[in-house]
Amino acid sequence: MNTQQLKVRITFTEQLLASASGNPELHEEFIAARVANDRSKTLAQQQENAAEEVAIAQSVAEVVEKTSTIFHRDETGLFLWDYQWRGFFKERIGTLCELGEMKHISKWTYKRVVDQALFVSPRRIYLTSEGAAVKKPDGTLQRPLRASTMQGDRVALARSEYVDAGTQCEFTVKLLITSNAKSAWRDLDSELVRSCLDMGQNSGHGQWRGGGYGRFTWEEVKA
Repeated sequence: MNTQQLKVRITFTEQLLASASGNPELHEEFIAARVANDRSKTLAQQQENAAEEVAIAQSVAEVVEKTSTIFHRDETGLFLWDYQWRGFFKERIGTLCELGEMKHISKWTYKRVVDQALFVSPRRIYLTSEGAAVKKPDGTLQRPLRASTMQGDRVALARSEYVDAGTQCEFTVKLLITSNAKSAWRDLDSELVRSCLDMGQNSGHGQWRGGGYGRFTWEEVKA
């Protein structure tokens, strides 16, 4: 089996907003649904991963408000799960499909390609600042959310923890490389990963990235 690996260091150039719900019951339901749909894992792995994430969500429930979005945290510090970065790559590859930049991967196949052939490690990707683990958020951001409903326009407040620009994280992207000349997966290689990461300067990671938050630069580091 052919593989390619790329280890990268992310440096956020804008504040990164947390994206996990502070409501443990809601978060538990979300985790169960998402993990069950992860076809890259066996049933036993799905159950183990779900239990781990639920435990983390419950461990911070007492120190945040349920209406907030929060960072996952443990005794080491704040972290992002591996699947959050896989979601970033899935979104960016989908964008490239819509722009007509992909030769073989299509808007009907890109999700399956990422699910089955693109992996991120480690499981917990810790946020760091000046070489040390980030232990707590730098603050919280509140903003209005507007929506049009059958009853008219509605406005609500959203509240998110954030870490400042300059925060970093490191992870490794592993790709399964096909030798099948007819496979749509033949577009998947380290150059595609680099193209996705380059897009982080415009559309970043985490909550409210449409507002410019979570933008980042990246560099390749030795494994």
